[in-house]
Amino acid sequence: MTHAIEEARAASAQGDVPVGAIIVLDGVVIGRGRNRRELDHDPTAHAEVVALRDASQTTKHWRIEGTLYVTQEPCPMCAGALVNARIKRLVFGCLNPKAGAVQSLYEIPTDPRLNHRIEVLGEVRAVECAELLKQFFAELRKGPSYGS
Repeated sequence: MTHAIEEARAASAQGDVPVGAIIVLDGVVIGRGRNRRELDHDPTAHAEVVALRDASQTTKHWRIEGTLYVTQEPCPMCAGALVNARIKRLVFGCLNPKAGAVQSLYEIPTDPRLNHRIEVLGEVRAVECAELLKQFFAELRKGPSYGS
């Protein structure tokens, strides 16, 4: 999770919401991602999707059977992408009460109706991960363009 938190901090430094992700397979980091929606002007550039794309380039395959560590509970888009990529295990930091699709609002990775299920371990270093988000949004609210 330490590496995912580093990615989240890097996202924040670039003006994106501080969410970071890494994918580990056999003890080796094969994919890294951080939110890049603002930077890339891409609504799909969530940390998990960026990490999956990176891991696919590393492995030269769409099937990514490693463990994904991410600082915040994935949204529906990302949870679906993780299922489609055949991620074996998901470890996430803080809950996402407004858009979480692992525990908060939906349970996509463990839904028995889908063709693949993911082992989930949630709320790992949750306080630390949530604090990154709280600090980011507090600073954003102080900015001159907040609310306009």
